[in-house]
Amino acid sequence: MKFTVTRAALLDGLQRIQNIISSRVTLPILSNFLLEATEKGLFLTATDREVSLRTSVDALLIDKEGSTTLPARRLLSIVRELSAEEISLETDARHVTSIRSGPSFFKIFGLPKDEFPAFPLLEEKRSFLMKQGLLKESLHKTSYAISLDVSRYVLNGLLFSFKEGSLTLVATDGSRLALSDAELGEIKYPTDYECDFIVPTKAINELERLLQEEEEVRLFVGENLAAFHLGSSVLATKLIDAKYPNYRQVIPSEVNERIILEREQLLQSVRRVSLLSHDKRGSICFHFSEHNLDITSNTPEVGEAKESLTIAYKGPKLSIAFNPDFLMDPLKNLTDDSIILELLDEMSPGVFKINSAQRFLYVLMPIRVSK
Repeated sequence: MKFTVTRAALLDGLQRIQNIISSRVTLPILSNFLLEATEKGLFLTATDREVSLRTSVDALLIDKEGSTTLPARRLLSIVRELSAEEISLETDARHVTSIRSGPSFFKIFGLPKDEFPAFPLLEEKRSFLMKQGLLKESLHKTSYAISLDVSRYVLNGLLFSFKEGSLTLVATDGSRLALSDAELGEIKYPTDYECDFIVPTKAINELERLLQEEEEVRLFVGENLAAFHLGSSVLATKLIDAKYPNYRQVIPSEVNERIILEREQLLQSVRRVSLLSHDKRGSICFHFSEHNLDITSNTPEVGEAKESLTIAYKGPKLSIAFNPDFLMDPLKNLTDDSIILELLDEMSPGVFKINSAQRFLYVLMPIRVSK
């Protein structure tokens, strides 16, 4: 294999796939990038056997087709430090790769492609087409609620639900639930395309990083695999093989108070008041009275904080406590000027909604506090 490429193009490609490489690998080959020079172009691939990412790079010249795998961290470090604009890579029959760039020369020992896991192909399965920006916005509104508890395997991912021409994304960790629902557009999908599947957290994190605003993404779904085609890149992932819990049963069906709040103002107030709450296990209290919301925190041996907001509230006095970090998550990830808080009583979950074309709701369990 022999090809010439610009440093900027190669560096961009390597950085695009680098996060797939795990710090703990069971096979040496999984620490390597796969480089393939073909008649169709130059391709770079990384995998941890659960998530795989393949991207194309514009080569200046492909002198000889072929492939090899090279140590990922070492190759990336070399390319970052090179000063010349062009790089030439040549691999011999023993998978020793010579790298030449301006005054610099390196020789790296690689491994053959035969030992590298094959990239999943799913083009023959059901597929969905949508704007990358739409998917990115939906992920942004929900992915923060994915559970980090490894013992709750089924919750360590995001639920994708395709039904009646719309995509619903759901994430929950047992204490809160985020849901986003969006119309896919004018394309009519057959009823047998309707499906639910769970995409693991690592793939979701990579998707959020790769998605652009204006381009389209085509999603192929197989029995236990999904592949996201993103222009020059393809992200393939194994799915979580489990049935997602019935999330609809935790969404309250009744509401007594519907309160409109300014999102950014609320976020800043909660952030300041939470400075005196315990990390992770702390709480802040919302005290509603006519035309007023008091946000308070009171932590023994630390101190107390309070902020008051003038709001359009005419209901009875009501107090409810929430985890401040969980409360701030949707406020930080939404862009709407206002947010709607629906409450039943002091012991029932609070439901946050927005007035926009894309349906969103966030269910947050209250925290019991001693009075």
